[in-house]
Amino acid sequence: MRSYRKYLKRSTAVGAIALAAFSLQPGSASAAPAPDPSGSVHTKVVGGTKADQGEFPFMVRLSMGCGGALYAKDIVLTAAHCVDGSGDNTSITATAGVVDLEDSAAVKVNSTKVLQAPGYNGKGKDWALIKLAKPIDQPTLKIAEDDKLNNGDFTIAGWGADKEGGDQQRYLLKATVPFVDDAACQKAYGDQLTPGDEICAGKLDTGGIDTCQGDSGGPMFRKDDAGQWLQVGIVSWGEGCARPGKPGVYSEVSAFAANIKKAAGELGG
Repeated sequence: MRSYRKYLKRSTAVGAIALAAFSLQPGSASAAPAPDPSGSVHTKVVGGTKADQGEFPFMVRLSMGCGGALYAKDIVLTAAHCVDGSGDNTSITATAGVVDLEDSAAVKVNSTKVLQAPGYNGKGKDWALIKLAKPIDQPTLKIAEDDKLNNGDFTIAGWGADKEGGDQQRYLLKATVPFVDDAACQKAYGDQLTPGDEICAGKLDTGGIDTCQGDSGGPMFRKDDAGQWLQVGIVSWGEGCARPGKPGVYSEVSAFAANIKKAAGELGG
């Protein structure tokens, strides 16, 4: 099991959450978000709101406690740190087609193979593909092939924790985060950052909006010039969640677009 360090990969610890029959924490009796003492209900990625059914139909929840997006109808793009190497793998269940993980309309498909980014060693290159046993009849998410849209505001979405150290969520949550340039991100993280492999986003001054544990592997995306969703990042890591001065770090999809396309071809996608 991956140890929790100062810089946290944004996957959940294996075995910590039972995602097949969704539960918030071990021993939790209810999957509903709990009210805090002020009476408000936590409905956050961190600082986010609940997504509408069908709003992001390409979103996938993976049974190891990560997110992902449909690169092809039978291939999920996720983070390298969410999987253990490459090869045949039938142990992962992908849940798609719903914002509510308990919805009876949820489509669940098992994996057949995994392809982790060649040369991945825990720093940079944080992408992987999961081949599914059968296609999922939902729209796919196009990936950025150049960096011209690696700017402005991005959308993030996931079923991960709504606050640092918080519970996994039953409902898909969404938020908007602004681009943070490499210089500012390097000031925050120093040589932990791999410029060229990674792109940063978040409210640098105030914090408060971010991905968190359980969101790893999910997409960061925005509209392209034609108004279609385009994936520019993959949730990777950060120091804590939504801390001021500590933006979220995402695998920069455009840097790996050719490799992802080649790998998908090898998987038969």
